[in-house]
Parts: sequence; structure tokens; C-alpha cells
Amino acid sequence: MTARNPICVALDTADLGRATALAKALKPHVGLMKIGMEFFYAHGARGYETVAAEGLPIFLDLKLHDIPNTVASAMTALMALDPRPAIVNVHATGGLDMMQAARDAVAGRAKLIAVTILTSLSDDDIWQAGFETSKDTQYHARSLAELACRAGLDGVVCSPHDLVGIRHGLGRDFLTVVPGIRPADAATQDQKRVATPAAAIAAGADYLVIGRAITQAADPAAAAQAILASLHGR
Repeated sequence: MTARNPICVALDTADLGRATALAKALKPHVGLMKIGMEFFYAHGARGYETVAAEGLPIFLDLKLHDIPNTVASAMTALMALDPRPAIVNVHATGGLDMMQAARDAVAGRAKLIAVTILTSLSDDDIWQAGFETSKDTQYHARSLAELACRAGLDGVVCSPHDLVGIRHGLGRDFLTVVPGIRPADAATQDQKRVATPAAAIAAGADYLVIGRAITQAADPAAAAQAILASLHGR
């Protein structure tokens, strides 16, 4: 998947009317829409299809993480959505067998990517969760990306801080979807490992997941246009 417009706007709201209005307003200015757990749990397939009917490709960000059979069954159900998501994901920490089961269920009908280390987690956070304390987030993100590649997945979700290592190890064709993107004048909020849009693209991001900096702006379309212009040096 080539990102001609790399902005993936995160419609992180449980309000169907607001999500649909944002999708309509932003579709000329972004390349992809992200629908996450907050929205999907509130509105399910019908809500998803209402937003997807606006015509932009959808990254359905549900971060599946369970035993292989359960994840495979869930992916089979998601592949029945109309229109089908362009991208779906699992947690890489679910392991090789789980990712392979998801891959087999998707069967090439969408891009399947794996979440590595969340952008809200610092080194201390992952160490408290049981990750090897002699290695940092960048090391563990790259290791999980390598496991996802071994499982036959198309790419990963990763922090902008982890991009260089992942690109070095896995090449340019491995898809990278990158949250933790903040324009230079925006607050980091609950993210800990962030970068500006231009810095993330320079490091090798394919898609930039941007939520509140666009969706909570006074004029979301203008905010998206400004970010895109900044990527082209305008």
C-alpha cells in the first residue's frame, strides 16, 4: 500500500454523528481513517459501515490479542464488513501462532499489521510489565516487528522513535503505521514517545496516525491541510 497522502486521521469518538461528520469533512484532506475500539464497541458493524460509506479506506484498529483460534474467528468476522477494512491489526505480543492464525484468516483481503510497543509506554513501563530490563523500547519494538515479519504480516504499528531500527532490519516494503504524531506546537497529552509529522516521515513512516491535533481543532480540515503542507515544506 503506497501512502500518497500519509495522514491517517483517528476518529476516536463514540459519537456516531461526530465521526460521520468528521469523515465527510476530512476525506478530501487525508489518506486513511482510523476507527478504534471506542467507536467500534459503541456502534459495531453498522456504525463502521456508516463511516466507511464516506469512501476513504479504513484502518480498523481493534488490536486483537487472544488465543489463535479466537483471533482467527474474529478476523474472519471482520473480513465480512462492507466495505472491508484496508488495514486490520493484532498485538505482536500474542505470539507467532496467533499472528499466523490471523494472517490465514485475513488471507490477503486486507493489510494485517501488528502493534509492537505502544507510544504511551516508556522504558520503565515495559520493564514493570516484565520485558527484559537490559533492553529498551526500541530493541523490543524491533524484536516484535521481526516476529511479525516472520509470521507473514504486512507491517507494524510502532512509535516514531522505533522507525529507524525497524526500517534498517526489515526494509522499505514493510508497512509502518505510526501513532504518537504531534505537530510542533501541540501538547503530547498521554503519549510519551512522540515526533513531529515531518520527523516521522523522514524516519520512514508510511502512515501518520493523527487524532486530537486534527479532530479537536477549531477547523479540522484546515488542520489536516496544514499538516500535509508541512510535509511538503510549504
